[in-house]
Amino acid sequence: MQRRDLLRHLALTAGGLSLSSLAQAQHTQPQRILRIAHITDVHIQPLIGAAKGFETCLHHLQSLDVKPDLVINSGDCVMDAHKRTIHNTDKQWKLFNEVLKSENSLPIIHCVGNHDICCEGDSQKTFEDGKRWAMDEMAMNRRYYSYATPQWHIIMLDSVQKKKDGSWYTAHLDEEQFDWLKKELAQIPENKPVLVTSHIPILSACVFFDGDNSNNGKWEVPGSWMHTDAKAIAELFYKHKNVKLALSGHIHLTDRVDYNGVSYCCNGAVSGRWWFGKYQHTEAGYAVVDLYDDGSFQNQYISYHQK
Repeated sequence: MQRRDLLRHLALTAGGLSLSSLAQAQHTQPQRILRIAHITDVHIQPLIGAAKGFETCLHHLQSLDVKPDLVINSGDCVMDAHKRTIHNTDKQWKLFNEVLKSENSLPIIHCVGNHDICCEGDSQKTFEDGKRWAMDEMAMNRRYYSYATPQWHIIMLDSVQKKKDGSWYTAHLDEEQFDWLKKELAQIPENKPVLVTSHIPILSACVFFDGDNSNNGKWEVPGSWMHTDAKAIAELFYKHKNVKLALSGHIHLTDRVDYNGVSYCCNGAVSGRWWFGKYQHTEAGYAVVDLYDDGSFQNQYISYHQK
């Protein structure tokens, strides 16, 4: 042993830490096993440079020092398909897929946003047909599903449901989907961490700051802004301690709410304020989500206009 190494060994030993224990401590540090780029609320349209902005975002996330392994898109791909003509909606989807195909080389999974649903009328059939069309555009076989990796389990949910009175939509899981979620979580090994993605936040703080929704001394949060079944979902997650993280978009703002062991992260919007700069104090951007082998994670929101 050289003199320099001997002195280092003695210093470590005096501090109660041997070289072998130092190596062991370094080895037991959490290891990142998956990096995800979370994009949401692209709201592409043929005007105002939206396609170029989306292209810039995709280039930015693919040029990170550590390139993502997977892209999660949590919906609102097009500016608005609701009550638009089939021709107009088709133009929006073609533009979205053209940019995605030409400018993205990473695997990508999707869920449906409310603006993705072409629904000229207000019937249940036109709503379901519009959702099916959106799924076809995103090559989705199911509106909710699992995407399993060796060390993390990813669940993609369908937030957007038709209201019972036949009007537009509200945020919750239908009975069929909730039953599936219960069974899905039950069959995942307890030591395998779970990430859940929905378009509309399951639980959020920023919904309280999206518009003037405090009236007569009461907060009024519309059922289209946050899941109306948040309590039931949170109770289900509480029974499964391996549920660690829930991602969403929809509000175009960023927040993180930690509740009963689950972190709920709302990750802004690629379009910012629908392609007119930042929305409130949130820049146009995307999130980088690093998942680690011990079930921990890091969620960082990034403005793609910054170098």
